[in-house]
Amino acid sequence: MRTDPGLLEEEAIELVRDLIRIESVNTGDPATIGDGEARAARYVAERLAEAGIDGEYVEPAPGRGNVVARLPGRDPSAPALVVHAHLDVVPASAADWSVPPFAARVLDDARHGEVLYGRGALDMKGFAGTVVAAVRALRRGRVQPRRDLVLAFVADEEAGGAHGAQWLVEHRPDLFAGATEAIGEVGGFSVPLPGDSARRAYLLATAEKGVGWGIMRARGAAGHPSRPTRDNPVGRIARAVAAIHDHEFPVRRTEATAAFLAALGLLSGRDLSGDGAELERELDRLGFVGDIARAGLRHTATPTVLSAGGRPNVIPGEAVAEIDTRILPGGEGEIEREVERLAGHGVAVEWRTMPPIAAPADGPLVDALRAAVAAEDPGGVVVPHLSPASTDNKHFARLGIAGYGFTPLRVPDGFDAFGLLHAADERVPLSALRFGARVTARILATA
Repeated sequence: MRTDPGLLEEEAIELVRDLIRIESVNTGDPATIGDGEARAARYVAERLAEAGIDGEYVEPAPGRGNVVARLPGRDPSAPALVVHAHLDVVPASAADWSVPPFAARVLDDARHGEVLYGRGALDMKGFAGTVVAAVRALRRGRVQPRRDLVLAFVADEEAGGAHGAQWLVEHRPDLFAGATEAIGEVGGFSVPLPGDSARRAYLLATAEKGVGWGIMRARGAAGHPSRPTRDNPVGRIARAVAAIHDHEFPVRRTEATAAFLAALGLLSGRDLSGDGAELERELDRLGFVGDIARAGLRHTATPTVLSAGGRPNVIPGEAVAEIDTRILPGGEGEIEREVERLAGHGVAVEWRTMPPIAAPADGPLVDALRAAVAAEDPGGVVVPHLSPASTDNKHFARLGIAGYGFTPLRVPDGFDAFGLLHAADERVPLSALRFGARVTARILATA
């Protein structure tokens, strides 16, 4: 490509640091969110405008800023590709960090070289800044993408997208006209292959688990604990929580999981064809790569919130528990029925769900991602996998857009990028950002 890789890389780092310094914290509470998302969106719009790219600024609620821009491709008959990044971040308690979380400091690390610390470095201002740098580089080099690119920088992903991707899909679908595929989070980070230091797997999320939130309620007669009753709702909700906590759903190989295990087994020399304890033992030998695989094997149901009563000398009339469920593609409805069975008689469950999504594990876009990685890392292999997390790809799926999680970073072996999402001291090596900028520019030009 006719781009200056050095300028591209340094501009990507500068843009990412600027975005981190904009405190676009999404608390989930409109009273405490502020205008950080709006300031971040306007910053992105300004940087795009400098390159002659006009974006439309959309603010569904005060301070909740979104920017969407379209770059025309050289093949007008080709469907458009959506490239999206959210500009909000989860809260960060400075007391838990070794550096101020919004200072965007670069520190020297003995193992990983220069490392950028900051909330959003990985999730996902790192990719937002990289995309802006990449399209600016394409403009400088007069490189026109193969097909239309719809660049979407959105608010509110960390709280479900009601003022971001969800709102845009419901109220401004025209901005995504003609798009059939999308690239966003979570994926693209490299992971080491045990026993082969020359090769790495770059995980491509071709599917996402669905998300279900269940509120379990047990009701009974309030009273005095000196005269205990058998229908004490605290006991019933406690038994329900314990049953759900102890339950393990069976292994199910979805298309994405089967492709991941097959590729991982071939690359690592491990037999990952088994189920149950045999498969668990093999995954244990793969370290945190095995943990990533394990997260996509089963439905999960995790109790997260308990509430009942207010005084120790009062039997409450109601006890409540909340659970988080993650649903495999093709398993819609199953987990709800199983949780309700485990909860038992006298416990009602109310549900709010987002269904799972799945995109083809092969095709021209996947080929383009593989080629872009191979051009910058001959030892890199793009491997499909099932993401247990939920992203804005679920909202774009409502428009018939197949979503992929791929924000490319080549990280040092032993650097668990997935484990740093939402964590204290979130950080990314500058070498990984430079690599990501080069690969992203190739993807945007050729995908």
